[in-house]
Amino acid sequence: MNTTEIKGNWNELKGKLKQKYADLTDDDLMYAEGREDEMYGKLQQKLGKTKEEFNQMLSDL
Repeated sequence: MNTTEIKGNWNELKGKLKQKYADLTDDDLMYAEGREDEMYGKLQQKLGKTKEEFNQMLSDL
């Protein structure tokens, strides 16, 4: 899943992530244009996933 796909589907993905990982907050999932890497890094750290694992997880949602 690329950045454009994530941007277009972010609200849907955000809801699915919150359902699957109840400890994620709205602040964790705040999408800011140009700060995608920072958000991904926070999510990867909180979930204990590598970048590849996180991208695969998004693709599976």
